[in-house]
Amino acid sequence: MEKKLVYFLCTGNSCRSQMADGFLKALGADQFEVKSAGLEAHGLNPRAVQVMNEAGVDISNHTSDVIEPDILNRATYVITLCGHADEHCPVILNPNVVKWHWGFDDPAKATGTEEEIMTQFRAVRDAIKSRIEQFVKEGK
Repeated sequence: MEKKLVYFLCTGNSCRSQMADGFLKALGADQFEVKSAGLEAHGLNPRAVQVMNEAGVDISNHTSDVIEPDILNRATYVITLCGHADEHCPVILNPNVVKWHWGFDDPAKATGTEEEIMTQFRAVRDAIKSRIEQFVKEGK
């Protein structure tokens, strides 16, 4: 059976799309081919790597990539994780691609002490994990 391709998109492919990518690879690699990208490539956020390690998922070897139209048009699902990416997503020419928007706050914009910022990263990580678990359970 051919795996369904899931393409997670964000503005910078540094936090949320990387977390979603990591969780879906960890929880649904048997069902899905997983890729992620951004409107721009901002580099992998070290705090995202840290909170994912705490959850038992290593994303330290991930790269921050820019959206590729060929992947976009052969994906089964294109899932945007921030409003900016949702609004500015390139046109998908393939009518069979299912596009969804799952909005999560950007933990990279969190302010306060290091502990408060990390709390935001963990909250977003946990919300993304919960959404990915639901997605895998539904098999779509």
